[in-house]
Amino acid sequence: MKKLLSLCTACCLATASVAGCADPDGIPDIPTPAPGATYQPVIPAGAQFEAAGSVTARPPQFENLLGSLRPDDKKPEERVPGIVTRGRIIVGVDQSHHLLSFRDPVSGELRGFEVDLAKQIAQDIFGSPDRVDFRFVDSADTVKALESGQVDIMLRSLSITRAAQDQVFFSIPYLSTGTRMLVLESSGLNSIEDLSGRTACALQDSTAGQLTRQHNPRANIMNTKTWSDCLVMLQQGNVDAIVAHDTILAGMAAQDPYLRIVGRSLSLENYGVAIATPGTRHDTTGLIRQVNSTIERIVADGTWWEMYNRWLAVYQFIKGPPPIIYRPEGEQ
Repeated sequence: MKKLLSLCTACCLATASVAGCADPDGIPDIPTPAPGATYQPVIPAGAQFEAAGSVTARPPQFENLLGSLRPDDKKPEERVPGIVTRGRIIVGVDQSHHLLSFRDPVSGELRGFEVDLAKQIAQDIFGSPDRVDFRFVDSADTVKALESGQVDIMLRSLSITRAAQDQVFFSIPYLSTGTRMLVLESSGLNSIEDLSGRTACALQDSTAGQLTRQHNPRANIMNTKTWSDCLVMLQQGNVDAIVAHDTILAGMAAQDPYLRIVGRSLSLENYGVAIATPGTRHDTTGLIRQVNSTIERIVADGTWWEMYNRWLAVYQFIKGPPPIIYRPEGEQ
């Protein structure tokens, strides 16, 4: 027995420099962390941490908005001849907004409320809902994509604000939403005030980030490039809450039973289809009227409610289509 123990000891000493002594079951010991070592959460590519109070709050303006252009009695061939000749309308979307615009994991097809709206626009132009080319565009690239002609329209949960109207032209609103919080069910967080000293996640340059700064300047903000990054960080415990439109939060909550939407609404906002502003570079007046004619039509014939009930009715606290506002003819 002594000889056997001596052999085992010699074996361990001989192999210690390579693999260390293993337990009898052959599983190596877990190395002990170095003194003072700390865990650093993995930050998604392009995300930026914003310390509380380091950025001045600039509340978004949802009042005194400009109206859109009223539909005329022209045919699609007269309103959008270039698109008709091409045979397809090019639509910028997101592919990760569950319930609004997302890639179905089974079929691989794009689905959601905004995808259905794009198909309705195509239906009214071509007589077929399938004449759509979807392009994936980051929200930060909206203006560039429209101005360059990369897309004809953007359908990407874009809020109509006075500042945004200085950069792009919007259709009449197609969906109303509010801004709330998404948290882990076990977090104990119930309001924006509870985020003091904690970290909220919001999309870069979004109204959600602006509203967080406005309503709780003591909250840190993790600004990400996509809402999917926010969801992963919340699930991993790297942020305490996501502040976003309830339409977006509803899609996240629908995918994870341990998440819940809480707090009062911090805003009342409307989504619009974004189009390049009419001018010397772009003759988009007809396209704006064409899109507005589709939104008017789906509200009048009940298609809007079918889309809403299919995707959003269970999760939304704002019911019904938003009000239509047009500007006086001749006013740009």
